[in-house]
Amino acid sequence: MADIAIGPEPGRRPGLSGSRQAYLDMMRRKRMYGGLLLVLFVALMSSGWMLADDRNAGGFWSGLHQVGDFPGEVLAEAWQKRARLPGLIRDHLPALIETLNIAAVASLLGALAAMALSLLATRGLARWPRLIPLFRRSMDALRAIPEIVIALVLIYILGGGPVPAVIAIALHTGGALGKLFSEVAENADLKPVEGLASVGAGWLQRMWLGVLPQVAPNWLSYALLRFEINVRASAILGFVGEGGIGHDLKLAMQWGQGRYDKVVAIFMLLFAAIVVIDRISDHYRNRLVKGH
Repeated sequence: MADIAIGPEPGRRPGLSGSRQAYLDMMRRKRMYGGLLLVLFVALMSSGWMLADDRNAGGFWSGLHQVGDFPGEVLAEAWQKRARLPGLIRDHLPALIETLNIAAVASLLGALAAMALSLLATRGLARWPRLIPLFRRSMDALRAIPEIVIALVLIYILGGGPVPAVIAIALHTGGALGKLFSEVAENADLKPVEGLASVGAGWLQRMWLGVLPQVAPNWLSYALLRFEINVRASAILGFVGEGGIGHDLKLAMQWGQGRYDKVVAIFMLLFAAIVVIDRISDHYRNRLVKGH
């Protein structure tokens, strides 16, 4: 039988040498670009390192041997006063509860704002399609400003306390979760939405009945993960006078030697709380996403 194949020239099989050569050329280009990027990355890291080391009060390498001095001093004092640790942990438990309350309220408010922003910024679902860029840039702005910067501004307006911390964390959470929620909503099946629209359902009804049931597991998973992050954020904001266990930790460290047992007790309490929250939220995220 005649050797006939579909190719560049009728009646001949296409040769493999050209394809192999094109593949080798593509791999060479990828390696060249990868090597150039690696060289650029190393150069930028080296120049940045040297600049930071020159501007630092002390040299990094000359002070490297002292890295463990302060932690060793803290742990040594805490070990000498280890009998006091259970009582100190009990004393700081109310501050931990305040920190958890700040994180929970901020997470709830931020998640509600993210739900609204994400639906208004999702193509194919937005109530006002022309305003999609506005809502997207709003979420970008909320994500771009760190919580501590917002908190410092609010301190001058509202004074110290948990309220500025809640507002600061909620705003940042709204921007961060809004981006994630929007990406999940973009993958939702539009057939239920179109079906609801055909029977005269309004925009809120279409979102509530057609979109939310599809995205709820992933949204809840992201919200639980964000709650873990917000617990850490609320503890950090305590250092700028926002209350909670972070404020107690700041005071204990400012007192210095003689109060290091309190520092260790607060760290132990905070670490235990984060581990427990991480395990609980991980369990429920698996149940929501995987169904078991």
